[in-house]
Parts: sequence; structure tokens; C-alpha cells
Amino acid sequence: MSGVFDARFFGEAFVTLVVIMDPPGTVPLFLALTKGQTPAARRRSARLAVSVAFVVITAFAVFGQSILDYLGIGIPALQGAGGLLLLIVALDLLTGSSSKAGSSEPVKEENVNVALVPLGTPLLAGPGAIVATIVFVRRADGHLPELLSLAAAIVAVHLVIYLAMRFSVPLLRLLRDSGIVLITRIAGLLLSAIAVQLIAQCVIGFVNEASIAR
Repeated sequence: MSGVFDARFFGEAFVTLVVIMDPPGTVPLFLALTKGQTPAARRRSARLAVSVAFVVITAFAVFGQSILDYLGIGIPALQGAGGLLLLIVALDLLTGSSSKAGSSEPVKEENVNVALVPLGTPLLAGPGAIVATIVFVRRADGHLPELLSLAAAIVAVHLVIYLAMRFSVPLLRLLRDSGIVLITRIAGLLLSAIAVQLIAQCVIGFVNEASIAR
């Protein structure tokens, strides 16, 4: 079994991706972004968000470096784009402009799009997770045991994320509407901090690239 599966490589990849994608941290964001949806719609949003993240991460694991090289996109540009997108979503959460004031009606079915953006990407499949995946693919260097271990780690991480979001729904019975509003504001604050961090890393990355080019 050790010949076709590298347990140590799996552990490193799994822990790294769990830390970056932060399943517990997605719970308040998930609850805030799906506020007003029915329980069934929330479950569908959870499945869709995890599916989107899995497809994006897998695509970058297979074609990531080639895609970036072909388009001439660097990691700093990826971080900046993700940061700006998250900042827009964070402002909506902080100001409450994404929902109708005083309305408690469930969000319409088409609003399940939040599972695509920003839940699926760039919250789950964000620049950090994409970069980490590309780095692990480089480390595997075409060796089958490491590649299989990385694939297993990606699947395991997304399973953990799905379970975290799937079983966050019962929290709504305890939190009620006022609790969700509070979580929404806190999630917006945390999300804005993540966005600013990504933008800062983008600037640092461009500065480093410029200094190396001199």
C-alpha cells in the first residue's frame, strides 16, 4: 500500500488545505450568505459550493501552472482579483445592502448563485488554496504515490467542508433572525480583513517581482 500511497504527503496536503480553506470559518459566512433561504435551498447551496470549489481546485491541480503561464497571470494578480471580489461581498454583508430591509421572505431559488460566487470561489477555492495545490503538484513531480495522496487530500478536505456547512443549518434554530444578523456583520468584518490581506499580499508580490526584475 505504501508503494501507491504516501501517507505523509497526504497528511501535509490535507492539513495545509484545511488550514487555508478553514471549514469552521466558512460556517458564519455560509449562514450569512444564505440568510433567508429555506433549509433545502441551503443544503443545495452547500453541495453546489463544495462542488464548484472541488472542480476549481482540481482544474488548477491539473492545468493550473499551464493556465497561468498561457495567460501571463502571476500569483499576485490572482490574489488581487480575489481580494477585490471578496471586498465587494464583505461591504454588502456589513451594510446589509444584499437583502431587503425588513423583509423576512426566503431568498428566491436563483439566489443560490451565492454558492458559485463567493462561496465556491474565491472563499473556498481562493488564491491561497489554488497556490497551495499548484505547489503540491510541483512537489509531487509526476510521482504516482504523491499524486494519488494529493487527490485523496483534496477529496477529504472538501468532504470536511461540506459536513461543516451541512450541519451548520441546525444552528439557525438557536440563533434566530437576530443572531443571523449579528453573524452577518461579523462575517462581513472577517471577510473584509481577508480581502485586505489578499490585496496586501498582491502588492507585496508585485513589489518582489519588480525588485527581482531589476
